[in-house]
This record gives sequence, C-alpha cells and structure tokens, in this order.
Amino acid sequence: MPILRVHHSQSIIVVKRSLSPGFAGIDNELYYDTKTSMLFADAKSATAEIAEELKQLVAA
Repeated sequence: MPILRVHHSQSIIVVKRSLSPGFAGIDNELYYDTKTSMLFADAKSATAEIAEELKQLVAA
C-alpha cells in the first residue's frame, strides 16, 4: 500500500463512517489536524458523488 504524505497538503478530507477508532483501536492524529475536514459517509458512494459534482463544476 502506498504511503500518502497528506500532512503536506493544504487541506484534507477524510471520509469515514463514524468517529470510532477502528479495528486497531488507535486514534489517527490526522483527524485532529486543523486542515482536516471529516465527511461522515460511505467512502465509495461519497467519492462518486464528489467526482460527479467536480465534473459538473468543470463543465460549467
């Protein structure tokens, strides 16, 4: 699995179903970064919706 250096990004969107810590039970400090926005949704459908919205913005 590739390592993404998201801490270098200007803004971060995390798609997650809930605030639960997950399988390992460890909080991810990236979630608390001031640049991070949380989108609580199913990742597959949320990503498809975001991609569609971006296509419409580019076409306009």
